[in-house]
Amino acid sequence: MKSILKGKMIVLGVTGGIAAYKSVEVLRLLQKAGADVRVVMTRNAGWFVGPMTFEAISGHSVFMEMFGEQSDPHMRHITWAQEADAAIIAPATADMIGKLAGGIADDALSTFMMVVTAPRLVCPSMNTNMYESAAVQRNLNTLKNDGYLIVEPGAGELACGEVGAGRLPDPEAIVESVAASFLNQDFTHRRILVTAGPTREPIDPVRFVSNPSSGKMGYALARAAAARGGEVALIAGPTALADPPGVTVTRVETAAEMAAAVYGAMDQADVVIKVAAVSDYRPIEVSKQKIKKSAEALAVKMEKTEDILESLGRRKKHQILVGFAAETEMLEKYALDKLKRKNLDLMVGNLIGAADSGFESDTNKMKLFFADGRTEDVPIMEKEAAAHLLLDKIQILLAS
Repeated sequence: MKSILKGKMIVLGVTGGIAAYKSVEVLRLLQKAGADVRVVMTRNAGWFVGPMTFEAISGHSVFMEMFGEQSDPHMRHITWAQEADAAIIAPATADMIGKLAGGIADDALSTFMMVVTAPRLVCPSMNTNMYESAAVQRNLNTLKNDGYLIVEPGAGELACGEVGAGRLPDPEAIVESVAASFLNQDFTHRRILVTAGPTREPIDPVRFVSNPSSGKMGYALARAAAARGGEVALIAGPTALADPPGVTVTRVETAAEMAAAVYGAMDQADVVIKVAAVSDYRPIEVSKQKIKKSAEALAVKMEKTEDILESLGRRKKHQILVGFAAETEMLEKYALDKLKRKNLDLMVGNLIGAADSGFESDTNKMKLFFADGRTEDVPIMEKEAAAHLLLDKIQILLAS
């Protein structure tokens, strides 16, 4: 999100719902991504979160009144609308949704939204019965037809005690939606399968063989593909990362579980991006009980796990197949060998060991190897930016 939202001017609208407290976190996350955020509030929103909170965090005065003692003489409903790169209402009450659908502009926020020509996002948040009512659904459909982007609410326990749809999405998901509004939806109707993270091969109930893969690159690719309209399935080994919004996630532990999940999803995919660092070996025998510390040395006999990427190369039909090679030496030699031997369309090579590239880092330095013999060196960049660059390359392969 940092590369997408950096330098953008985002206007955050806040209405009078109990979820208004989450708007503070939305503001903070937008700023963390590099955006300049200004806040427009309804009067009722002030009953839940005071304007001073938003002013202190945003560094801008809050726009709340069109007229009266606190009115704005600088016509902010026009100037902010002209300067905005995007506008989002989170939370959006049924009242505000109805106003916008009906063309009513009777307060600062609704008047401002009538002027905005940049992407406009609405995050409904309300009681389940209210959200599912014919009137609200009709109004949301009107907003969609008018070009608004609707961030669908989540389902769960609501403040009123009911359980169902109407819950404001997590602030992270809302910010992802704002970032996605700036992206070309070039993966719409495309199915993307991504693997990420390590696998764990048990030695006994408390020990296992694994590697330091964090899953960050695979998760970045899954998020980026979803933000660009793709239908994304992520098969992930054990990681500490939260599920990316808009992505179907399957959690696995072992290489065998990873293989079964990948083969089961492969046929439906247009693109398979295998980022996961799958264990090459596993213990032949797994102790059912914890191995007690006794002898000075412990020998564990290992056997090869299945090479999932090589098997995918044999099975692929219409898919674009992308692999990752993490090497400590002779990157080009090993990457080219894997590219040819495993029947890949693109191999992404990483020379690991440096602090700014590899498993745990937030940045990546890649070299791309294409099936037609082309190579391309990619400078160090944030993994989010690297993910979008890779998707750009994949889009070219899909079109060829």
